[in-house]
Amino acid sequence: MIKAVRHTGVVVRDLEKSIAFYRTLGFVEDSRATEEGVFIDTVVGLQNTKLEWVKLKAADGYLLELLQYHSHPERKEIEKQKSNQLGCSHLAFTVDNVELVCAHIEKNGGSLVNQPVLTKDKKVKVAYCHDVEGNLMEIVEVL
Repeated sequence: MIKAVRHTGVVVRDLEKSIAFYRTLGFVEDSRATEEGVFIDTVVGLQNTKLEWVKLKAADGYLLELLQYHSHPERKEIEKQKSNQLGCSHLAFTVDNVELVCAHIEKNGGSLVNQPVLTKDKKVKVAYCHDVEGNLMEIVEVL
């Protein structure tokens, strides 16, 4: 069965803009490639696929993979993801100072869903935010 978490993949419209955003949060580029051909067509279930991806590494080794489909771009407008949207809900990150990180996210093109709030057990502060492409992030400070 599953031995480890390998990475989380997020499809974005503007790869460079998203890379820049996540770099401001401390991620560093680990690897990058453009893929096309039979292998990637088979894996993603599309024909004539051309996509570019970058894997960004967090301080703890976690990998976030950002993907931009050059051959099959999503045409819909970018919307801020709702917390009850079916499918992948959010990316969650542990931080030292939730207020500071939330301010940083807003300063760099993201947005807040809520100001940081204390959980009932008073063990963590939590805020939901959106990245520059509208993807939900949960920012958590363990007290």
